[in-house]
Amino acid sequence: MTLGWGAVAGLVAALPVGVLMATQHMVAGFPGWLTFVAYALVIGVVLGAVARGARQGLAMTASAGVLLGTLGWLVYSLTVEPLVHGQLPTWSAASAARTYPELVGDILHGGLTGFLLHFLAGAWALKERVRQWPEQRARIVVVGGGFAGVSAAQRFEKLVLRGAKLDVTLVSDSNFLLFTPMLAEVASGALEPAHISAPIRSAAAHTTFLYGRVDRIDPAVREVVLDSGESLRYDHLVLAVGSVPHTFGLPGIDEHSFPLKNLADAIELRNHVLLMLEAADRETDPRTRRELLTFVVAGAGFAGTETVAELFDLVHGVSHYYPGIAPDEPRFVLVHAGERILPELGPELAAYSMERLAARGIEHRLNMRVTEAAEDLVRLGNDELIPTRTFVWTAGNKPTPLIPDLATDTSLRAIGLEDVWAVGDCARIPDPLREGEFYPPTAQHALRQGKAVADNVALVVAGRSPLEFRFRTVGVLVALGHRTAAAEIRGRRFAGLVAWLLWRGIYLSKLPGVEKRLRVLFDWTLDLVFPRDIVVTSAAPRRSKVRAR
Repeated sequence: MTLGWGAVAGLVAALPVGVLMATQHMVAGFPGWLTFVAYALVIGVVLGAVARGARQGLAMTASAGVLLGTLGWLVYSLTVEPLVHGQLPTWSAASAARTYPELVGDILHGGLTGFLLHFLAGAWALKERVRQWPEQRARIVVVGGGFAGVSAAQRFEKLVLRGAKLDVTLVSDSNFLLFTPMLAEVASGALEPAHISAPIRSAAAHTTFLYGRVDRIDPAVREVVLDSGESLRYDHLVLAVGSVPHTFGLPGIDEHSFPLKNLADAIELRNHVLLMLEAADRETDPRTRRELLTFVVAGAGFAGTETVAELFDLVHGVSHYYPGIAPDEPRFVLVHAGERILPELGPELAAYSMERLAARGIEHRLNMRVTEAAEDLVRLGNDELIPTRTFVWTAGNKPTPLIPDLATDTSLRAIGLEDVWAVGDCARIPDPLREGEFYPPTAQHALRQGKAVADNVALVVAGRSPLEFRFRTVGVLVALGHRTAAAEIRGRRFAGLVAWLLWRGIYLSKLPGVEKRLRVLFDWTLDLVFPRDIVVTSAAPRRSKVRAR
């Protein structure tokens, strides 16, 4: 329906702008007005498709209209119009100057279309929500504001607009959706923290949002209780609470390791690494210098591999600021319990990835586990001691312990719990295409599980049977630092610079909202030209071991 309101907004905006352009002899006669109306209709429909009306906010929708108007000028005035008159488009400065009045008109029309679309779509959505508000609605509570939870809320919104009798509330202990595939780049200072997160209130604008932490769930009385004491009754509960680090009870891991699960973790790790460099720059004791300049990462899946590569780039990218540190002093060690790193990739790409990391000087300890961590060292399974004050743990995750041992059937229903559903990292969801296997905890799976669970809940509310969730992995990508990556997409393998460009292009397109994409693109552009910032943005992190001996 947003497309229809986009068309209406484009046509309404065409009237005042068209009159203004007619006074400048840019729109003349019936053919001219017909062409301009058709152009305005296309701009409105496209804007309705890309801007999603009121959901993006007034500023974003109007800005998208301005950008679309500029693109319309480029396509029509500089390209299509010369072709219609039998000329080849030149896109020259002279052509741009000659059509400058059309550019002004197109920008005005695009901005006004965005302005009108925001209010028209918002008013219509509110009216529809009120009109379709039934006397008895199924109360849906979604717990978790990650990919799966927000995806479910967005799908519920569309279903409500289509007539589903649902009242949806989303509860999360953070008010933003975090784009976790780029978290390692925040830890290395390549990206600003706020640029990879989007407010849930704008991502799911027509869903009731509660900012709070769930204390417990009582399936017997169908109630979710927050730590504030507030309780929510539900008819159907969707759990999308994600996962937390799992240290397997190993001594010292909880106290002396850095996890990497959220923005606070990434910011703390970056500040800690910079503090290690600051301390090492003036340290004279050789043993202490080794501790300060050794960086150990446990777990060589996607998170661990990208983290060690990004930390390597950070340390060596800012080393010129620290004349007291020799280029060969920083040491990076990647510890993994498996026979090869990146088990999610095929053997060839995994071997390529390890070769690239080793060529840069990153050490590997394969078939090896961390058994203990202390303030200034890490112990491995063979009793090797690695002196370090920077130990990052990505070697294990477990579901958030809200409901233990949460398993689902193939339709995403929680086994043993009535009208409870589970998606994302917190659930073991069987893969019907691979007997005995479960879907991996990745963003692409969580997004699709969120949509599927919303559809299934709506089917059950309507008295129908839920559908089986089936999805084949599209591909996997991993960044290896220094403009290098590895990727496997639809069975095709890519490596090196091409894979790095694919990694950035695909993840950039997946970021929520035009604004975030532009901000991340700007960060990446600056990173190509300028060194990374070494400003420590907070007081000494609680895990930093910077002290005199």
